[in-house]
Amino acid sequence: MSLTLLVDTYCAAWSTENAGQRRALLLSVWSEGATYTDPSVHAEGVEELLAHIAGTQARHPGARILRTSEVDVHHGVARFAWQFVMPDGSLPPEGLDIAFVDADQKRIMRIIGFFGSLQRPAA
Repeated sequence: MSLTLLVDTYCAAWSTENAGQRRALLLSVWSEGATYTDPSVHAEGVEELLAHIAGTQARHPGARILRTSEVDVHHGVARFAWQFVMPDGSLPPEGLDIAFVDADQKRIMRIIGFFGSLQRPAA
């Protein structure tokens, strides 16, 4: 599996409403003991992340996550931009994820997510 497909599969897990399919997608790319952290949550392991995704989907039924950039990687660390797309087509601020992958780039070991774009420093 390419690193781009790995990231796209991870994003698909966030977008899939069927819990069984979501679990299968996430388990295909998530390393045992991997962590997910964003400004709202720190999830350890697949079960906590699945619960967080389910909660997000419950609050925003029909929303999906789309990768909006190429996947950039060096030294086992990848970054990619993504967009949360609401069912009505509205777009909250874009996000950026930093993903730590295993040596074979086959599994995600850690993701740190950021919401919104970086702001330029005040002049």
